[in-house]
Amino acid sequence: MTKRRSAAIPWVDRGFSGDDAGPNHRTLQGEAIPMQRLSRDSMSSTFSTDTPLMTTVADLDHTLDMNRVNNEEHTLPQGVLGAGRTSPFNPLDNTFKQKYAANVVSNNKYNFLTFLPLVLFEQFRFFFNLYFLLVALSQFVPQLRIGYLLTYVGPLVFVLAVTMGKEWHDDHARRRRDSEANGQKYQRLTATGGRQVIASSKIRVGDFILIEKNQRVPADVILLRTTESSGACFVRTDQLDGETDWKLRVAVAPTQKLPDSAALFGLHGTVYADAPHKDIYNFVGTLRITHSSDDLSVTLPLGVENTMWANTTLASGSAVGYVIYTGRDTRAAMNTGHAKTKVGILDTEVNRLSKILFLVTLILSLAMVALDGFKAVWYVTLFRFLILFSSIIPISLRVNLDMGKSFYSLGIERDREIAGSVVRNSMIPEELGRIEYCLTDKTGTLTCNEMELKRIHMGVMAYTLETSDEVTRHVRHHARSLLQTADATGLSAGAPAAESLARAHHGGKARRDMPQRVFDMVESLALCHNVTPAEDDNSSGQQRMAYQASSPDEVAIVQWTEHVGVVLSERTLTTMTLRLDALNEDREGESPCLVYDILHVFPFTSESKRMGIVVSIRASGDIYFIEKGADVVMAQIVQYNDWLDEECGNMARDGLRTLVVGRKRLTRDAYDRFDAAYQRAKLSVVGRAGAMRDVVADYLENDLELMGVTGVEDRLQDHVRTTLELLGNAGVKVWMLTGDKVETATCVAVSARLVRRDQLIHVIANLRAPHEASDALETLRTLPDCCLVIDGDSLQVTLDFYRDEFVQVAAQLPAVVCCRCSPTQKADIVRLIQRATRKRVLAVGDGGNDVSMIQAADVGVGLVGKEGKQASLAADFSILQFSFLGRLLLWHGRNSYKRSAKLAQFVIHRGLIISIMQVVFSALFYFAPIALFQGMLLVGYTTVYTMAPVFSLVLDRDVTEDIALLYPELYAELTKGRSLSFKTFFTWLLISIYQGGALMLIAAWLFDTEFIHVVSIAFTGLVLNELLMVALEIRTWHRWMAWSILGSLAIYVASIWVLPAYFDPSFIVSTAFVWKTVVITAVSSVPLYIIKFLRRIYAPPAYAKLA
Repeated sequence: MTKRRSAAIPWVDRGFSGDDAGPNHRTLQGEAIPMQRLSRDSMSSTFSTDTPLMTTVADLDHTLDMNRVNNEEHTLPQGVLGAGRTSPFNPLDNTFKQKYAANVVSNNKYNFLTFLPLVLFEQFRFFFNLYFLLVALSQFVPQLRIGYLLTYVGPLVFVLAVTMGKEWHDDHARRRRDSEANGQKYQRLTATGGRQVIASSKIRVGDFILIEKNQRVPADVILLRTTESSGACFVRTDQLDGETDWKLRVAVAPTQKLPDSAALFGLHGTVYADAPHKDIYNFVGTLRITHSSDDLSVTLPLGVENTMWANTTLASGSAVGYVIYTGRDTRAAMNTGHAKTKVGILDTEVNRLSKILFLVTLILSLAMVALDGFKAVWYVTLFRFLILFSSIIPISLRVNLDMGKSFYSLGIERDREIAGSVVRNSMIPEELGRIEYCLTDKTGTLTCNEMELKRIHMGVMAYTLETSDEVTRHVRHHARSLLQTADATGLSAGAPAAESLARAHHGGKARRDMPQRVFDMVESLALCHNVTPAEDDNSSGQQRMAYQASSPDEVAIVQWTEHVGVVLSERTLTTMTLRLDALNEDREGESPCLVYDILHVFPFTSESKRMGIVVSIRASGDIYFIEKGADVVMAQIVQYNDWLDEECGNMARDGLRTLVVGRKRLTRDAYDRFDAAYQRAKLSVVGRAGAMRDVVADYLENDLELMGVTGVEDRLQDHVRTTLELLGNAGVKVWMLTGDKVETATCVAVSARLVRRDQLIHVIANLRAPHEASDALETLRTLPDCCLVIDGDSLQVTLDFYRDEFVQVAAQLPAVVCCRCSPTQKADIVRLIQRATRKRVLAVGDGGNDVSMIQAADVGVGLVGKEGKQASLAADFSILQFSFLGRLLLWHGRNSYKRSAKLAQFVIHRGLIISIMQVVFSALFYFAPIALFQGMLLVGYTTVYTMAPVFSLVLDRDVTEDIALLYPELYAELTKGRSLSFKTFFTWLLISIYQGGALMLIAAWLFDTEFIHVVSIAFTGLVLNELLMVALEIRTWHRWMAWSILGSLAIYVASIWVLPAYFDPSFIVSTAFVWKTVVITAVSSVPLYIIKFLRRIYAPPAYAKLA
């Protein structure tokens, strides 16, 4: 633990003393302030007047009064890793700002000096390109030159130029996006009371920055002031953690209570912040303000609730923040990985094959020199043979593959079935055909970010969205009957309608009818939550009611109560107001309101799995304890019933998240006894949190009336279920990585059919020690077919101590759900699977928090959704919805991989066959390193004569798209890599040896009196053989294939007459030329046609049986 000198903080406060004051800090007289991690669940507790979190203005005021002390010593807060930083608050000298990182966003891979070296390094680290560089350089040595220099240098320069152009274009786009972000304008407060407009890149640590509503937070800041008198504001964090619910943030009390922002410059002191780290849910700091009048200091603890991280958005009001981290030190930057150059597995396999081809070239060259007896300067002859046989590794292979990649990318973007898709990395489309693991975000990727209450069950009655009008009628009927009762009994005499309604309703009947039960259920749902209403602008600029909460399902429930006529119209830290719009059918005039005093709030935590609230009806004084939570815990709290378990099971099977709601009426004496015991528990020095929980359990959580069960659904995107089923049948294992709670993620996994109906869900949560992780792994090994659900803390403990063991077991499971994952954890999981399995991993997400995962994966897919375009811009492929993924993999991935595999092998065959002919020619003519085909023949062979037919193979397909999507099991065959393997490579090698040998030997056997005649016969046979081989490989003919073959043949015939140096026109038109050419072509090609015909009959591939 790091230590430094500062002032002691002898707090003595009933709310903040003791060893277990709460999840944010613990303080004792004369001791330090150890601040522990604030969980996201605890954020919802900020509305509670009894929570130990220091979030309310009253608590901060009390702390301010208790902290005026002289300078003494104290230790730093617990949890600080490494050296923190202390910066002056409103310094007279601003030179300290220069020692911190500039507030610059930089995602580019290159700069002016590094572009050329890095691009060349990336290209020449592949043996394929390095080999051709050496061959091209050898042609500058006169003794080694063979043929035209352009035939060796030209293709290499072309390939490098195309690659460099693409890299420059991509990096320029990244730099342009960075410039837009760095150039955004913000207002910096000045000591004169004015505002200076500056670019985001000019913001420095120590600046006071004014942030307006809906403006992106440019750096990590401490919240000093907001436009709300309470100092509260809300931020949207979807670009940071992927959660779309708004987070409550609270300004520091002393600065919030200043008359205006200019008064900030009248304060002096220091701000301590822990060292920059990645944890977006944890912050430890202190604000120490020195009063010049009495030389006393005020030291306040700062937690994550006092911060706004960069890339979040201010959702309400405006705020002033003190900048603590900038640039690369911000949480957002530390959780974002830099873009890397991705190389497809097919390119790696081709590079591996090129090394084998080089060995073949070296062996053939050594054989030629050895058979010649190592005469004279044999090493020069060896190098000449190496260059002569260099076409074994064709430079055109890289050109053809790169052109093929661009063609596949164009096909993806033009596919109307997945309209709007964009290929941002055209170098890896073949990877789409080799995916074995799909890691997906949940919120906004599988779901629509639209929580909706689908069902309410009350034992004898159940209501859905379709029957919500009936609920409204019950609410209206009961409210009207209460008003009538109030009038009849005199309760309404001289009182407003709302007060009369409250008195009559909570006077209660001995036996409740259905309207009253429905009203009580709706009222309980409208009260038991942590939702705050706020005015928001809609698209037309009009004000509308918006709800903010730490849990989107709570917002869905409150929206439903509004739909049925009970509206949460106002909420403060101590009161709540419900407006009964159900009584105002015509929407004329004002609806009556019910006002409730909030006495206690018990926030939801992942451990308790429930939340509760104690409210007092202001008009009647009646007190109620209302609680809702998971059925597993609420079943022990509510009164006995015979329908709860069954109905919760039915809702869970439908993918709904269930919440059980219970209520208990408290007498004033019962409440006073509870409150006294609760206050004593809060004063406990040891075990405070446990004591507080025990008091709630003993006094409140027993014999609650079961009000009902709610079923909330996070609506899935269209066709998500069928897409996940498609991927599962294709052999792709799907992992869901989300920042949401275990319960929410589990429900979505069930709803999306990621979990089969008969599949066991095994949950690992709340692991803290290595032995617990070991026991959990042992249990997991016995459940090979389960769906694993694991939370972020348990995952981190497991990875810290049993990394290899965990991934070994988890990688074999059909589905895994990781909850509470930070952006860094998502990327770590991707890399973990890659290293452990050596399989190809695809990551798909839609938010800024998914960027690291997308960049780390072999294939990154970004969705353009409600969370913006950050993931889409950082991804290799951008799509509009998750369901496009099925077609992207099973159809485009299949075609890209199969076509490139066939294209690569055919281009290798084209280079091998001409090299084998050269070997035979040299062997027949005294092992002389003389070229058989020179000049235009050599250049024309790989370009105008065969390039178009060979490249037309990118139009081929082995099955129709209907078959590919109907039988996803075909995709599983692709992941085995059989289309381009050592087996297929050596098959093509043998074919090349046979055809090259046959062409050259028969041409030599039919040797005429002129050498030019043997060249004519051999070359013509070679060209015809390649055209026939292209036709042999085609499975589905396209008109452009036929035109390319016929056109190339026509070009070759025409060129015979314009190249008299290589062809004798009089011999070409002779009968001898024709029959000799037909013979050698037939001998080299016909046997392969026969073999292929027999294989299609007796050993057809799997797809042939379906087609």
